[in-house]
Amino acid sequence: MTRKIAFFDAKPYDIASFNKVNEEFGFEITYFEARLNARTASLGSSFDGVCAFVNDIIDSSVIDKLFEHKVQIIGLRCAGYNNVDFTAAYEKIHVVRVPAYSPYAVAEHAIALIMALNRKIYKAYPRTRDGNFSINGLLGFDMYGKTAAVIGTGKIGRCLISILKGFGISVLAYDLYPDEEYAREQGFRYTTLEEIYQLSDIISLHCPLTPESEYMINAESIQQMKAGVMIINTGRGKLINTHDLIDALKSGQIGSAGLDVYEEENEYFFEDRSQEMIIDDMLARLLVFPNVVLTSHQGFFTAEALHNIALTTLSNFKEFFEGGYLKNEICYKCQGVCVKKENKRCFTPLNTVKTF
Repeated sequence: MTRKIAFFDAKPYDIASFNKVNEEFGFEITYFEARLNARTASLGSSFDGVCAFVNDIIDSSVIDKLFEHKVQIIGLRCAGYNNVDFTAAYEKIHVVRVPAYSPYAVAEHAIALIMALNRKIYKAYPRTRDGNFSINGLLGFDMYGKTAAVIGTGKIGRCLISILKGFGISVLAYDLYPDEEYAREQGFRYTTLEEIYQLSDIISLHCPLTPESEYMINAESIQQMKAGVMIINTGRGKLINTHDLIDALKSGQIGSAGLDVYEEENEYFFEDRSQEMIIDDMLARLLVFPNVVLTSHQGFFTAEALHNIALTTLSNFKEFFEGGYLKNEICYKCQGVCVKKENKRCFTPLNTVKTF
């Protein structure tokens, strides 16, 4: 029996990548340009599973509509899951994700933002294209000998640490669950956020968005930082209070910012809005700062990552439809990846998968 999957927020690169990998799986995938939300959830009514992305809204109304139509699995083709109401999903719909697709891709993008800001590549390129070969205003600094902080030392954070060490940078790190043995092996040091703010020339964010980490970069934490610090965020937009960031950029307390995410990105990122007025005042303000580089959540966007995303996502669906253990399931009761094993996990009505 061929299982049917409704794919929301489909872009041309998604379709090409998933179609190629799906040759190994044989699912019947229907691609919708629309994002998943309360208005579009009914599009998934005749499908066995739903595939969603970071800007889809998977709230209680969406969960209830999908559950009403006997959809039992949502496959997130991303690592983050802060857009899912797990209270509503618990004991109704399984939610799986792609925990790792290419940590190198995101870490390398963070480095690209650092280098672009430091050496003013974004300013130099249009100058030379216009025949202006002056280097006034393009002064950077040696990366060697500087101090950089990595907040969150999961797979992406660890990749970034390795790259930073190659520049001869002194690396500080913060994580709720520090791996001291790994730190000794790699030659960096775990410390407090307070010390990170006081000592770091560059701060890069790679922690998940949780109630505790939301707006961790705010007016109070910024005031503790070295004047002129560089802030990099390739994690989640709401790790930074954008209003406070703008104030600090205006005062010079923050010297530069490289952002691949934005706290209100849903209406803009991944879309072409070049023919429209940007009505989000904070986003519009960020775009005019000469010391801000803003990219459109493209840190993950490499050929290798797209392949891995498609492979893991379709493998997650295959595990579910075959009644196996869902190793990438997110569990509300466990507050993350379900800690239960095999068929003893918290929510396991696999025998109720509908058949057509």
